[in-house]
Amino acid sequence: MYVRRSAAALAATVAIGTAVATPAVAADSSPSPSPSVAIPAGLYGDADPTYDGVWRQSLALIAQKRMKLEPAAKAIDWLTGQQCANGSFAAFRAAPSKACDAKVMVDTNSTAVAVQGLAAVGEHDAEVEKAVTWLKSVQNKDGGWGYTPGGASDANSTSVVIGALNAVGTDPAEVRRDGKSSYDALLKLALPCAKGGAFAYQPDKKGTLSANADATAAAVVAASGQGMLTAKAGDKAEEAACADGARLTPEQAAANGAAYLGKALDKDGHLKSALAGAEDQPDYGNTADAVVALAVQGGEPAARKPLRWLEKNAASWAKQSGPAAYAQLILAADAAGADPRDFGGTDLVEQLNATGPAPQKAADKQEAKEDDDNPFGAWWYIGVFLVVGIGIGFLLSGRNKGGRQ
Repeated sequence: MYVRRSAAALAATVAIGTAVATPAVAADSSPSPSPSVAIPAGLYGDADPTYDGVWRQSLALIAQKRMKLEPAAKAIDWLTGQQCANGSFAAFRAAPSKACDAKVMVDTNSTAVAVQGLAAVGEHDAEVEKAVTWLKSVQNKDGGWGYTPGGASDANSTSVVIGALNAVGTDPAEVRRDGKSSYDALLKLALPCAKGGAFAYQPDKKGTLSANADATAAAVVAASGQGMLTAKAGDKAEEAACADGARLTPEQAAANGAAYLGKALDKDGHLKSALAGAEDQPDYGNTADAVVALAVQGGEPAARKPLRWLEKNAASWAKQSGPAAYAQLILAADAAGADPRDFGGTDLVEQLNATGPAPQKAADKQEAKEDDDNPFGAWWYIGVFLVVGIGIGFLLSGRNKGGRQ
């Protein structure tokens, strides 16, 4: 459902004209490289934020709000400080006090996810409105969005913008360019049932569409009219079925995409990624996104198998990958009816919070715990103040009596 590709990978994708999305990195035991920039205060995670700072921060805030937590003020301030004057966001700005210029690579994905993050925490209407206005200004003529302004529309970028519009109460169907909406752009990327019913990321140079699991998971949620803040298992308890019609609707396209994902997950319970020069391996991030898509379309039963696989296998991946991975798993668990605080024995919420500023309610709980751990207890302090108060009372009483003698 959510783009995890770096800006560099996306730029390369645009340059070579390929429609294949860069897969998520599988977990391994090798240490992460040292960040090339200093990690700013208030930012979640300790990996280099150059390509995903805004993305991971926004996901962290969204996940915390879905868990009924109040994110730390400095975490929110860091995100708002990344916004350019025209409302857009780049993946990361090392010098946010410096005005954005033509060299700052702003993009639709960072801007749209920031909209959802700030909409989640509330009280940032001005920043959200500016960002949405910018997104509308760079909508393509086919109704969709590319990663960069003016770039060819793709399913992932269009889907994350749909999520942003939904987050602020704007009907994506009403946001149009040359009469076309984002749903029109998504439907152009939907494959017929004879080819699986999936969504493509983009057409290739010849205009051919190829099924893409990452794009499909994103598009299923978007075509269902949901986003990161709202994605939840519906009341349905049936397996999605692919069906072609004379006129494909967003709802049917979403069902078709879910049917494709269900079949792809049926054997192993997870999606696979093929890294260059390596054997196929589990794709944890795309599997988490697929869980959300299946839950939205078919209810909790449809997402149960891949959700159980993630509970058993995703902990090491999340630990290596950091806050965005923890947030993805929290969203998947929450959408599919599982408990993110006991996900295969791991408290995902606690792990996410530990990567950055503690949410306000979590900080309050920690202070309360410290008080409880005090060997004397809170009543000891109350007793001390009472004794002191009584002593002062006697002292003042004695002085008053002395003054009247």
